[in-house]
Parts: sequence; C-alpha cells; structure tokens
Amino acid sequence: MNIIRSTAVELSLIPAITYKQKLASGGAGIRIFRLDQEAVAVFTVDRRTGEGVPYGPYDADLFPDEAVQEALELTVGLPFSARGKLNTSVLVAAQAGSQPGTPSTSEEAALESEDVMENETEKIDMVGSDEYQAFLDRYTDEKGKINYTLMNKDFIQFASRNKTVEKMVAEKADVDEMLRFVINNRAAYLAGKKDSLTDAQTDALIETLDEIDPRSAFKDLKLYMRRLLAKAK
Repeated sequence: MNIIRSTAVELSLIPAITYKQKLASGGAGIRIFRLDQEAVAVFTVDRRTGEGVPYGPYDADLFPDEAVQEALELTVGLPFSARGKLNTSVLVAAQAGSQPGTPSTSEEAALESEDVMENETEKIDMVGSDEYQAFLDRYTDEKGKINYTLMNKDFIQFASRNKTVEKMVAEKADVDEMLRFVINNRAAYLAGKKDSLTDAQTDALIETLDEIDPRSAFKDLKLYMRRLLAKAK
C-alpha cells in the first residue's frame, strides 16, 4: 500500500523532519519525527484556521508549539505524492559519531510511518492519477508548492469565457456543481485526455487539492462564481 504524503522537510527549531500526510480518519495532517531520539508527533490541520490539532498523545517538551508552527508553515502548499514508507535515522551520539541533534543526511533505518490511509481501497485515490499529476506539473513552483494564485487565475479565465458556465449561471446552478464542471474540464485538458472524470473522481480530486491547502485550493474561483450568480439574480 502506498503512503500518500508530501516531501519531507527539515525543521530549524528542533532536530526533526516533518511531512504532510493523509490521515486514516480523513483530511490532512503533519507528522514530525525527532532525529535525535525515537519520538513522533502527529497533528491534524484545522481546515478553518490552518492550525495544528494534536492527533493522539505526544510529548510537548520534545515538540514545542513553536516547532509545530514551523512544521505547519513549511508544509503549506506541499502536494501529496504516492510513495513508499519514509524511514528516519535515529541519531544517538555513540552510534552516529556526532553530537546529539545533528541532522542525518539519509532517511534510512529506524522509525516507520504508521496510521496512514487505512482502508484506502474503499476510497477513490486521485494522487496517482494523470489528472492530479497534470495539476502538479502545471502549477507547482520552484519550491515544490502549488501556486494557488496562478491556478485560480487560469480557471477563472476559463470560466469567464465558457458558454456552459454562462448557461449554468443563468440557470442558477449550485457553486459546487459549477466548480465540478470547471475542474473536470480543466483536468481533462491538462492531462491531454478526451474522456472526462466521473463526478466521484472529480470530487475526490477537488478534495485532495483542498487538503493540500486548508484554506481551500479553489477559494478564489468559488468566490468568482458566487459573484456571477449574485449578478444574475
């Protein structure tokens, strides 16, 4: 089973690495590994505030609030990817031949990630899809994060001149229905496919992109659609 997570990044406030992952309970979270001892902390990401909420017990002395906040900031916008288990080296001075807290240059042997995407066969996984990869290829910046401003700008330009969107506005369609149409259309176009995704696949793609950014990946696009509907009344 693939683990769906983002690229691991190193913290500066404590000897640790962090990455964002999909949680078994749904939604996105961050996992922080100490590199100087066997200690792990997991936090969910609040969709409304973007703040971390403890996902199970953890040692607050080993994972202070400032470090958790840094981990959240470093992982904002990092896209999920399907890959194998991430291992980290536990640094012990006697074994590593270095001072405690010195970051390892490798990610081999020691702590394995747990509690990820249980029962995934019951869910639609769009992370490995051509459409999801096409979004990343088009909108990921040099830092490896999705450029939401560019993505929303492109989709708003498409919606502003699309006859189907115009008709949906005139018929007072639901914003979610309009969003599904735009994302479905753009996903097929970016992936170079003639066949469209099903509604369930499109919803899963939107959900996955939303989980990358707790503020909603398509916030600007949905706001634009609401303005169109308001003017049509």
